[in-house]
Amino acid sequence: MQNFLRRIAAVVLAAVTLPSVSMAQDYPSRPVKLLVPFTAGSSTDQVARLLGAELQTQLGQPFVIENKPGAQGTLAADSLAKSTPDGYTLLLATNSIAAAVSLFKNLPFDPIKDLQPIARIGFTGFVAMTRPDFEAKTIKDFMTLARAQPGTLSAGFGGGGGQVSQALFKSMAKLDLVDVPYRGVPQAVTDLLGGSVSLAWVDLGNAKALAQSGRLTPIGVTTPNRTDLAPGVPAIAETIPNFQVIAWFGLFAPARTPPAIVQKLYQAVTTSLAKPEIRSGLALTGTDIAPLDPAAFGRFVQDEIPHWAELVKISGLHPD
Repeated sequence: MQNFLRRIAAVVLAAVTLPSVSMAQDYPSRPVKLLVPFTAGSSTDQVARLLGAELQTQLGQPFVIENKPGAQGTLAADSLAKSTPDGYTLLLATNSIAAAVSLFKNLPFDPIKDLQPIARIGFTGFVAMTRPDFEAKTIKDFMTLARAQPGTLSAGFGGGGGQVSQALFKSMAKLDLVDVPYRGVPQAVTDLLGGSVSLAWVDLGNAKALAQSGRLTPIGVTTPNRTDLAPGVPAIAETIPNFQVIAWFGLFAPARTPPAIVQKLYQAVTTSLAKPEIRSGLALTGTDIAPLDPAAFGRFVQDEIPHWAELVKISGLHPD
């Protein structure tokens, strides 16, 4: 009897396992849609295009970028959560999905229950930037000017990380600044160049290019220490002790995506991140590579939700 039951269990296990393995062997057999939660030109978009092109080379099918900005990156995440869990719709997400739990009262998806982590890619930060002709040349100068003109200076941001950077800056430095939200960092930069805002929180990749061109002036980075990705730019923490906002990138699928497909995608991402040309390309976007496997990345995201909740609390933000 026991042998009979073992044979039945083996048949049932095979019936469950073999289709998943077969599906992974055939995957992908058609183009894969890669959702990006911010506008074209943002650092998230740049990372997605770089990674998508390499995944296309490795897996033999196009990875088609679809920019879906809005609601601090949550529109794209919600779209992913409602997609068929077959590996043909993915999301290049950021810490915004963890921050969103504290930034929105009625979030339409659960980052833990509705999204399947595939791989963490790496970390980045933000840079406070002004125009070259602006009178404040340092963070300390900007704080002094803002205190002399309360409610007059404005700052733009294009995502949860930038929003928290702005709120934390205002709270810790006790400043009265006007918040100007955008659907993406490029729009904030455009308005800063045009003089509509006084300062913008720009991702490291775009900030480096803007600083090198002389179009904008970096006055502080949100990383806890100075970074080689923004040579010579002081950390804001040098002026405001303990100031720190670090963002991350990671690849997600909808929950219930077959484990064999998740593993195949993770292996493809890991192989991609080991390539010198991908590493140098990501460095240009301001990304420090720090991969994690699906299980470790899932635990990391769980830990990030209370971490960003604390940052939101310190920042004095209230859920929308």
